[in-house]
Amino acid sequence: MRGSAAARAPDLAPGARLLRFDGVQRAAHWANALLFGILIVTALPLYFASLERIVGRHLLIEEIHLWCGVALPVPLLASLIGPWGAQMRRDVRRFNRWTAAELRWLRSLGTDRSVQLDKFNPGQKMNAAFVAGSIAVMLGTGVLMHWFGLVPVSWRTGSTFVHEVLAFLVVAVVAGHVVIALAHPQALRAMVRGWVTAPWAQRHAPRWAAEQEAVPVAPATLPATLPVTAAGVGTGQNDDAGLAPAPEVSHAQDDPHR
Repeated sequence: MRGSAAARAPDLAPGARLLRFDGVQRAAHWANALLFGILIVTALPLYFASLERIVGRHLLIEEIHLWCGVALPVPLLASLIGPWGAQMRRDVRRFNRWTAAELRWLRSLGTDRSVQLDKFNPGQKMNAAFVAGSIAVMLGTGVLMHWFGLVPVSWRTGSTFVHEVLAFLVVAVVAGHVVIALAHPQALRAMVRGWVTAPWAQRHAPRWAAEQEAVPVAPATLPATLPVTAAGVGTGQNDDAGLAPAPEVSHAQDDPHR
């Protein structure tokens, strides 16, 4: 696989853009980010009594927290169903596929540069699994905490403990995710505008980049939100500066590893 990806990499024009996330994926991501943000902010006065005395409105905050938690899985589930969820379903299959090389990369804490990474590196795959699992567990324990009359007291006690401990872990992971995203502007731009430049993809996700080379999109068919301009315009990026305008490249084809 390494040789194949490396051999095909020059086929991509230096200024080409690769569509990394479609509009459905980006909408689901930012909807979940908003819900997570509201949940974290409303959890603070519910957990810390001193902050609750300052904020007040306990019942209102509790209701906002409850229904945002109930709504948390909705964006992800909506992005997976129907014909509009094809890209998300392909990426979920990527999350579930691990190679020996990726495990080696993980053991090296990302320092093994010989590994040809796919669209998502092992750290990103672990983050996705943690977030998906956290949504399910937080929703389940939250339901038991709120509608406690349906279950024994011991269940509510256990749910409260799991909910609170996992909440601290979620806050730590979300904070780390934000810091890493800010440190990688091109990756962040992909979640805002959808695309990355070919050099970035070949450097950070060569196996995925190799899959995209044969699917150019003619400029006339490009979405209005992704104009054909010089790579990096308006992003503050200088790692790919000086690249001439080039056609965008989509990866809407079926995953060849399915």
